[in-house]
Amino acid sequence: MGEILEFDVVVAGGGHNGLVCAAYLAKAGLRVLVVEGQEILGGDTTTEPLTLPGFRHDPCATAFELFQGSPIVRYDELGLRQRGLRFLYPDPVVTMPFEDGTSLTMWRDRQRTIREIARFSHHDAEAYQELLAEYDSVREIFNAHRYTPIGYGPSLEERLDALPNGGYWKRRYRQSALEIITEYFEDDHVRAFMLWLAFMTLQPVDRPYTGRLAYALPHGRQTNSWTLPAGGAGVLPGLLAEIIQEKGGEIRTGRWVVELLMENGRCVGVRTSDGSVYRARQAVVSSIHIKHLVDMAPREAWGEAFLKGVAQWQAGCTMFVAHYALREPPRYPVNGEPLPVVTAGIAGSADNMLRLISDFRRGQLHLDTPVLLVLTPSVEDPSRAPHGYHTLKVVSFLPYELAGGDPSRWDTLKEDVARQLLDYLRRFAPNLRDEVILAHYVESPLDLERRNPHNWHGTCHGGDMSPAQSDELRPVPGWATHRMPIPGLYQTGSTTHSGGSVTGGPGRNAAWVILDDLGMPAEAILRAPLP
Repeated sequence: MGEILEFDVVVAGGGHNGLVCAAYLAKAGLRVLVVEGQEILGGDTTTEPLTLPGFRHDPCATAFELFQGSPIVRYDELGLRQRGLRFLYPDPVVTMPFEDGTSLTMWRDRQRTIREIARFSHHDAEAYQELLAEYDSVREIFNAHRYTPIGYGPSLEERLDALPNGGYWKRRYRQSALEIITEYFEDDHVRAFMLWLAFMTLQPVDRPYTGRLAYALPHGRQTNSWTLPAGGAGVLPGLLAEIIQEKGGEIRTGRWVVELLMENGRCVGVRTSDGSVYRARQAVVSSIHIKHLVDMAPREAWGEAFLKGVAQWQAGCTMFVAHYALREPPRYPVNGEPLPVVTAGIAGSADNMLRLISDFRRGQLHLDTPVLLVLTPSVEDPSRAPHGYHTLKVVSFLPYELAGGDPSRWDTLKEDVARQLLDYLRRFAPNLRDEVILAHYVESPLDLERRNPHNWHGTCHGGDMSPAQSDELRPVPGWATHRMPIPGLYQTGSTTHSGGSVTGGPGRNAAWVILDDLGMPAEAILRAPLP
């Protein structure tokens, strides 16, 4: 028999958004409990010894660039910087080698990047300057939308309408990233580079309403680099846990929430796998994936419309990840010289990017010329590996459901797939010989779901960020304000506005709504310095 305890708020799920929400509620003086099924906190923001002792890998999230725009970081609303949260800004930002022996490298110095592009096309160098300058004028509007709960401010369309050139940006926003990049750039190397950048939030670049990504992703990387949290992604949940506990909250790990407790139609707590009961006087906050959440209360409690909306949920693009412990870092041809770089992209060509998307949609493995994101954080952050050694993360974009519809096939395929991806990478980093590799650890999209149930069908972003699953339609039309159909129950995490990636947006937005519902001065609490 487990324990029986009561708190003001119970948060089910200790991913970074659940912890952000809990930290703000604790900051407001509420007594909060966070319950997490895994033995460690963080969800998709963890750092673990996946290969060998002393080698510290990020299984999912590695880059914290989007987090730089969050009020959590910009204004240090939770005191994370005071507690030692520190970011690293690698230079060069990213390099992309091509099979013809050339490479295109983004540097932190904008003018240096422009000169790099000019080696391929003077027209494209000028277009890159224009693209960044245009986004300078609207980036704060998109950022404000991300960190405002739905219904608590103007919609994105209304924000754009208020601009003198609002019609221009409404069109750009609705276009595909492919349309915009094809319009701006003429050289195929540059187009491939820009399409690859735009794809880094795992949205198909040929889909309408991805137009902003053609601007936002290169602008963000150019401004903040491929931002790394010093010490690894797991530093963030550790600091958030400190805040919650210092404010009188508690944390339980290794206890999966299996049931929402209901009384008179209201959610009043949760039951965990060990039989413990945690009651909530004010609110229960879930970051459980909505596909699993609806099984934790009677079906009639949700209502037919909500259940139908959840049934329609789409996973979107998924990742295949291989981690390596290395004797030396991969070296890429940067302007003809082999250079260790934190981030490398392999795209091949603009046409290859589109073939990847087509193959993904058909459940096919795109392995002849794979598209890769390759990360070696230890180049910038030596704490990730023993002295002189390195960690490597090779990410490709492969479907959870293979042609034929059986994801269990991944268990027999994954080692061979990882080897094919590594062999292809060696074309651009030939020093990655077998004797350089000490150990490896592979996770297919199916393994990513096993790692964290919130990675439903292998998606680390909670689900697709298509127009049908964004803004006022996320997670379900009518329930985008973090309030669920069951009174007393709120939802946060990547299935809610503003979606996946490490932003803290869903956690902060949910806390805003909860504090407002409790009659507390929400905005003042969020923005005040942590006492």
